[in-house]
Amino acid sequence: MPFTTDRKFICTGASINVEQVSKSFGKVRALNELSLKVDPGTVFALLGPNGSGKTTLVRILTTLLRPDSGTAHVGDYDVIRNARSVRTIIGLAGQYPAVDENLTGKENLEMIGQLYHLGRQKVRKRSDELLNIFDLSSASNRRVKNYSGGMRRRLDLAATLVASPPILFLDEPTTGLDPRSRLGLWEVISQQAKSCNTVFLTTQYLEEADHLANNIAIMDNGRVIREGSPQELKDCCGGDTHVKIKLVDRSRTIEAVEALRELGKENVYGDPETGEVSLPAIGGASILAGVVRRMDAVGIILAELGLKQPTLDDVFLAITGHTSTEENQGNEIPEGSQAK
Repeated sequence: MPFTTDRKFICTGASINVEQVSKSFGKVRALNELSLKVDPGTVFALLGPNGSGKTTLVRILTTLLRPDSGTAHVGDYDVIRNARSVRTIIGLAGQYPAVDENLTGKENLEMIGQLYHLGRQKVRKRSDELLNIFDLSSASNRRVKNYSGGMRRRLDLAATLVASPPILFLDEPTTGLDPRSRLGLWEVISQQAKSCNTVFLTTQYLEEADHLANNIAIMDNGRVIREGSPQELKDCCGGDTHVKIKLVDRSRTIEAVEALRELGKENVYGDPETGEVSLPAIGGASILAGVVRRMDAVGIILAELGLKQPTLDDVFLAITGHTSTEENQGNEIPEGSQAK
């Protein structure tokens, strides 16, 4: 069901424009001269492990935190000089639900609508619509303190959409959701983009970004290190197909990588934690015989061997040298400290 709004939103440039933004917390540098642009009417996904700076950036763009240097615009508004105007055109769902436990689900949504001065009839209609979309209709008159964690998360996301904001920020929105709720949220996010709205999504789930996003930026250690469409990012890992092997002895992963690079394949990447190695399948299936011969020559036994389409997991590993779930220790401090 499309989301509509009576408010007119005109953006003369990028929906979001960040230029050379830096932010530090003591000796911790959370953002390091980061720049990016997000076009109107798109779903933009910012990918990165815990501690890469994603939440810090979202808090700056939503006026909850001031950058140390650089500029950031949301719509045509500067997030520092025009913070009040920015807040009129955005919706934000943070990493943790922010709903009133003593109110019912419906009362929470109606309260948000009243704060936006939407009018009593419109507020009721919009609340019922969102409760239905997020599968909360049967619990609409129950107090939120009796909701499960997943239900609270869905209600928080519904509250973000009450006023149909033209620019929506979702900071790891599906964390804690069951698969059914997660798929339902994907549908809602896709519909937001179809309604010519902009969605800025942070996530650690590469499948989520691949499914939803028109454009993806990969972030690590406070910087954007690669950006493009899902297919463009996959192409950097060897085009449409690559070889995936898994070793019986994962302690020999680095040795396997070096041995396969001797075949003339520069883009060979391995994960010592899993014992998996991938490389471009230039020439298709014919490369498999060469891989097997090379592994036999160095005495490495394979548990698995096959061809597969590259995923964004492969992209992240290839670009950063580590997986998307590995944390950058010490790079981004806890959210409660950021607000100080």
